[in-house]
Amino acid sequence: MEEPQQNTAEHCQLPEITFSTFILSLASSTLVQLGEVPNPSSGVIAANLQLAKHAIDTLAMLEEKTRKGLTDDEKQLLQSLLYELKMKYVCLRDKQ
Repeated sequence: MEEPQQNTAEHCQLPEITFSTFILSLASSTLVQLGEVPNPSSGVIAANLQLAKHAIDTLAMLEEKTRKGLTDDEKQLLQSLLYELKMKYVCLRDKQ
């Protein structure tokens, strides 16, 4: 009889939870929704513009709500991610 597999999270080192890792996680999910990278669960590349827009809007809301409390590096990271994701979204939307 085979032993049950343990949760892979128990075997890997998870990154420290910071604002930067949080927004990078949201940005990574957005890239999946934009069809830029494969879904890590299924390996399928498929765009979902509605979910991508929702994620971009969430990042924009975080930018607005945290504007006065971020370090310069965090601000720059968030602004850069938002710009790149918005441009990818617009390009994809305009192709459809």
